[in-house]
Amino acid sequence: MNSYNLMKPLIKVIIPAFNEQNSIVKVIKDLPKMVEEIIVVNNNSTDETAKNAKNAGATVLHETKKGYGFACLKGINYIENQNNKPSIVVFLDGDYSDFPEQLSEIIQPIIQENIDFVVGARLKNLREQGSMTPQQIFGNWLATSLMKFFFNSKFTDLGPFRAIKYEKLLALNMSDKTYGWTVEMQLKVLKRKMSYTEIPIKYRNRIGVSKVSGTVKGSIFAGAKILGLVFKYSFK
Repeated sequence: MNSYNLMKPLIKVIIPAFNEQNSIVKVIKDLPKMVEEIIVVNNNSTDETAKNAKNAGATVLHETKKGYGFACLKGINYIENQNNKPSIVVFLDGDYSDFPEQLSEIIQPIIQENIDFVVGARLKNLREQGSMTPQQIFGNWLATSLMKFFFNSKFTDLGPFRAIKYEKLLALNMSDKTYGWTVEMQLKVLKRKMSYTEIPIKYRNRIGVSKVSGTVKGSIFAGAKILGLVFKYSFK
């Protein structure tokens, strides 16, 4: 099979996971059967996340360095060392806040329109009440407004549920290890003038407590990192 045939795409999913034992199986089970491989990167969890993911049929990798970016990079490195490369890589969280079955919608612009990168946009009318904190909503608005100002960007969200052509993902040369992963990807897509779009997706209250937006420290660090990256790439 030609993995770069977008009419019959080979899709791999990367799910960073830290202490998501109660949600990870739901995420795995709800992903469409078209997915070739589900890669759960256990990011130093202290619970049964890895065991539950493996029992649900996922490939489980272990990344002991804590950080969203560290986990995503571990997944990418794993794929790079495989013989059968995917045509599309999808990222989503392991907390069941997204609707995994919407993967088929998120990849459609890549398959049908040859778009390079797609973000699942968590629109207000599709979000469950309380699923995004006020600081998340404000941070998304500020970051995307700055991207619009500096790059004439049409992004409205930094949502973690996203799909990208594999070769374009490698071309981005991703490097952020922590909170800035999602915004770094979008900024590099803009800088490299790759084609992109957004797909409206549903969003619900996550299972468990957020490791970032659920804490004051996490929110401050994430906000500072995101804004720092926006200004870095705007003047680079």
